[in-house]
Amino acid sequence: MKSQQIIYQVDAFTTQPFKGNPAGVCIIDHEPDSVWMQNVAMEMNLSETAFVFPGQDCRRIRYFTPEVEVPLCGHATLSASHILYETNLVNDGEEISLLAKAGILKIRKSGSWITMNFPLYKINQSTVPVEFEKVVGVKPLEFYKCDNGLTLALISEEKIIREIKPDFKAMKESEFGDLIVTTLSSDKKYDFCLRFFAPAFGIDEDPVTGSAHCALVPFWHMKTGKKDFISHQISRREGILKVSLNGDRVEISGQAKTIFKAELFV
Repeated sequence: MKSQQIIYQVDAFTTQPFKGNPAGVCIIDHEPDSVWMQNVAMEMNLSETAFVFPGQDCRRIRYFTPEVEVPLCGHATLSASHILYETNLVNDGEEISLLAKAGILKIRKSGSWITMNFPLYKINQSTVPVEFEKVVGVKPLEFYKCDNGLTLALISEEKIIREIKPDFKAMKESEFGDLIVTTLSSDKKYDFCLRFFAPAFGIDEDPVTGSAHCALVPFWHMKTGKKDFISHQISRREGILKVSLNGDRVEISGQAKTIFKAELFV
């Protein structure tokens, strides 16, 4: 008889349902077929679905958008870790090690906050692409290319970022189809704000993006000299992250809320 396979939906980087970034989480006792995982992610139709299963030395994790597999995802890692702790597969005081395609991820829990240790992305300033303003609808102050294919644009003020309405079709075909837009926050509770667009991966706008902070933390450290920040992602669902620079790594902390669990029959 086939073992029961449970899938969860979790809202990450929030404590409120229907806020933050929803992710699918499937924790199973074997490594699934890649086509099956991609089909489940397509069925869930969320920005990411994470699959956690046993590995040689620690658990492994893989991430799928509705269209492709990606090497790293912050909100899906947070969601998966939240489920591991919430279901007592891991005790609250125990550290989680997850092997992703981007490397080993170390996760720990303190109260309701889960902290993830992620790689740092190098950022390199570049000439603003000629078509940027036409496609995104704003003129950036600065433009950067980052590790892992990300691009980053510094915008003059939060109000402009909130009003951005990109041409997603044109973005998908451009060199900045995976774009962070950021500026200092106008709200004193936060250090900086951002939105994240990823039409290149089938996601027009990601509600809250942990992995974007692998580039944002070194960027804002370079700009301010600070190492600890509170980030506000100002999508419609919005989310709050505590982030910090820790040597050549980035630590990303957030909270999460389980929305539902269901049994898979496939």
